[in-house]
Amino acid sequence: MTLFDMFLLGVGEAMDASAVSMAKGTSTKRPMLRHYMSVGLWFGGFQAIMTLLGYFVGSKFAHLVESVDHWISFILLALLGINMIKEALSKDEERVDRSYSVKTMLIMAIATSVDALAVGVSLAFIRVNIWMAALIIGVVTFALSLAGLKIGAIFGNRYKSTAEIVGGIMLIFIGIRILLSHLL
Repeated sequence: MTLFDMFLLGVGEAMDASAVSMAKGTSTKRPMLRHYMSVGLWFGGFQAIMTLLGYFVGSKFAHLVESVDHWISFILLALLGINMIKEALSKDEERVDRSYSVKTMLIMAIATSVDALAVGVSLAFIRVNIWMAALIIGVVTFALSLAGLKIGAIFGNRYKSTAEIVGGIMLIFIGIRILLSHLL
C-alpha cells in the first residue's frame, strides 16, 4: 500500500468524523480553539487507535485466511463504503449534541471510528506499515474534522451528505484496488 493509498484511506475514513464535525459546527456558531482541538484530537485520535486495534486483532487471524485475504479486505471496505453512502442518502436526521464534554466527545469518537476497526482488520491482510497508516488516518481525520467544524459553522449541514458519499466511494475504490492488485 502506497502513501497515496494510505492518504485516500484516511480521507475515506475521516468522512464520518468530518460530517459529525460539520453538524457540531452548526450548533457552535463561533467555534473557538478549544472546540477545534476537541473535535480534532478526539476524532483523529480514535481513528488512529481503532485502526491499530483492528490491525492487531486481524493479525492474529491473518495466517488462517491468507489465500482469500484480498477478498476479505475488498468485502469489508466495500460494505463500509456502501453503508456510508446509504446513511448519507437516508432521510433520517441525526441530532448532534452541542456539548463538548468528555462524555459527549467520547461517544461521538467511538461512533465515528467503528469503521476504522474494520479497516484495521482489513489492513492486517495486506502488506502495510500499520504505524504509518494509522498516523496518516489520524492526521487526515484531525485536519478534516477541523475543516468540518468550520464548514458547519459557516454553511450549516449543506455538505454533510456529500462528505459521507465521497468517503463511501473512496472506501469502495480502495477495496477494488486491493482486490485487483492481488488478482492481476
